[in-house]
Amino acid sequence: MAMNIHWKKPLFYIVLPLLIFLCFVGFPPPFAPPRATKSAQEQTEVIKQDKEQA
Repeated sequence: MAMNIHWKKPLFYIVLPLLIFLCFVGFPPPFAPPRATKSAQEQTEVIKQDKEQA
């Protein structure tokens, strides 16, 4: 008594939820945009004072 299972039927039941999901949501699914990267810390410049001000 051998089970005669074709590959098409299990494949259909695996793909069916994905197809139903795409019907309601659309293609491609609306994923959130990636987070913005943090800006680098600002570099400070050393202010050179003139000899007249010292």
